[in-house]
Amino acid sequence: MSVYNHRPVVPPAPSRIAELLDAIKGEFDQLTQDAIACRSQRDEYEHKMNSQIQEMNAFQASLYELERTQQNVKKQYEEEISRLRQQLDQARAGHPPLSSGSVPPAQQSHPSQQHSQPAPPNIGPASNLFGGIMNSQGNTQGPPGLVAPPQMVDPNQQQGGQQHMGYPNSPQPPSSYPNGPSPQNGPPPQQQGSQPLMPVGRPISGASKMSGGPTGGNATPNGPSPMVDVDPESVPSSLKNEGSDWIALFNPKAQRLLKVDLVHNFEHPSVVCCVKFSMDGRYFAAGCNRATYIYDVATSQRVCVLQDDNVGKENDDLYIRSVCFSPDGKFIATGAEDKQIRIWDISKRRIRHCLTGHEQDIYSLDFSRDGRIIVSGSGDRTARIWDMAEGVCLHVLRVNDIDQKDPGVTSVAISPDGRLVAAGSLDKMVRVWDTQTGQMLERFEGHKDSVYSVAFMADGKSVVSGSLDKTLRLWQLNTDSRGYGNERGKGPCKQIFTGHKDFVLSVATTPDGNWVVSGSKDRRVQFWDPRTGQVQFMLQGHKNSVISVTTSPSGRPLFASGSGDNLARIWSYEPI
Repeated sequence: MSVYNHRPVVPPAPSRIAELLDAIKGEFDQLTQDAIACRSQRDEYEHKMNSQIQEMNAFQASLYELERTQQNVKKQYEEEISRLRQQLDQARAGHPPLSSGSVPPAQQSHPSQQHSQPAPPNIGPASNLFGGIMNSQGNTQGPPGLVAPPQMVDPNQQQGGQQHMGYPNSPQPPSSYPNGPSPQNGPPPQQQGSQPLMPVGRPISGASKMSGGPTGGNATPNGPSPMVDVDPESVPSSLKNEGSDWIALFNPKAQRLLKVDLVHNFEHPSVVCCVKFSMDGRYFAAGCNRATYIYDVATSQRVCVLQDDNVGKENDDLYIRSVCFSPDGKFIATGAEDKQIRIWDISKRRIRHCLTGHEQDIYSLDFSRDGRIIVSGSGDRTARIWDMAEGVCLHVLRVNDIDQKDPGVTSVAISPDGRLVAAGSLDKMVRVWDTQTGQMLERFEGHKDSVYSVAFMADGKSVVSGSLDKTLRLWQLNTDSRGYGNERGKGPCKQIFTGHKDFVLSVATTPDGNWVVSGSKDRRVQFWDPRTGQVQFMLQGHKNSVISVTTSPSGRPLFASGSGDNLARIWSYEPI
């Protein structure tokens, strides 16, 4: 063998490592490009976020500035209101007190402001509207109330150039609104042939004749209410309950016994003229223009809307002045401006009876506890007792006092035992009749202006009345071991409740007899202790006159209010 005998030389194979390195390099380059793209997107997002943060900071600064401006405006308004109140107090201190119908020129509402409110119903034949009550005349608070649309104003008054409501020289058949009916509750309007209207600043006819003390008894007013002109901001939290658009202020001079809260709020397309609970407290009714709305109290759901489709629409306004459930809750009675009382079958949504006979608007209705009779009050100067089963009139209770020129019946109530009917009227009187005989038993005199609402206390031994003189009165009925007395006018006025700043339009009592409730043109609801005459709390929860108040007869302690602001509200009052 040769020493040079070895294997031949061949070129080496490509390196596997180089291929792997190239692959890794390619992936690295791709990842680098992706990272650059992500970084670019991140920078873009950060720029957008910074821009949005700057916008939010600018918005926040604007909001804070608006809040500061609002606080300044609020402070200016409060200072202006305080100044005006001080001027008003000084003016009152230097002049005789205004009567319930008087209005200083500064308080008369401006026509340009009045169009912002909904149009109220027409009241009675040849009448203007409830201008004297639902307008801001005589009311020292807030914007003007409801006014008459031009088509409803009496032509004779239009010729006189008066667009606002005045008061007649002599009383006429009533067309003002009673207990909880229409929004323009007011003194009787002028009829054709009567003397010219007096200026709005003049008192209601006859109001100045009774300048002395109460004549129906020896009760005296309990002095100025501590709740008048209270600044809510100055009231400690222990003496108030409040919500987003309401506040209840409690009397600092009386022991606080209750707490108040808003339970339900019902909006309607027109003024709420009257409100009522069913006897079992399960249902709630509100009377409005042409329709009665019934709700379930527990759920606040609307059960039905009752509207008579047979009524022609030549007159678009037909306000339901009064509603009342039958004790079994199967029927509801409604009284309206067309002088008819309709008894509705709620489950069938149809009319069972239509009671006719009144010659003027129906102002008030009430069922007896046994459901056998229903009583109605009307501007025709009568109250009538009807048989519920037969739909016939049993008694016509006429007001025939020779010395009373304007005794239209504004409100009626039946005593818990069904034996008595109490009625308030425009002649400032409260009268009581026997339901079985139709005989008048008592007549209470003491209010200095028209009585707009009456209600029996739970024990049936006394009657509460509310008047345009801004007060409530509690009257003691004459009773003895043989039944009801017959000495007219001898029942004393046990209590006079003072504290409302304007007309008292509606009163109610709680089923336990512990409280009296009142609603007023001053937009407030007040709870009163009938034993002391002191107010327990004052509730501000409406933006217009509180036309109607009512309490739930059973179940949870509830009361309700209906107002010219188109709202019906259910409230709770519970012991603390």
